[in-house]
Amino acid sequence: MPKAYWISNYQSIDNPDALAEYATIAGPALKAAGANFLARGMPAAIKEQGRSQRVVLIEFESLQIALDAYNSPGYKKALAILGDSAVVRDIRIIEGL
Repeated sequence: MPKAYWISNYQSIDNPDALAEYATIAGPALKAAGANFLARGMPAAIKEQGRSQRVVLIEFESLQIALDAYNSPGYKKALAILGDSAVVRDIRIIEGL
């Protein structure tokens, strides 16, 4: 069964305090759901039409586990902290090869 990956691109962070609070809840909730954080931070290099945005890359054992983690009560609690205006981001969940 192929692994799955979350790729989160943070287009803007309007409330760094809310993001920090989100991270204190989201990290443990996702790890409890089987997340393995592979990378997080600003890009070391930007190519083609890339943007200088914070990126988080998370690995899961399967697509279903990744989807279940996103929909878990613990992660929903973390999302509630962000609300509608703390960050603008793009989250993609993809299946590995």
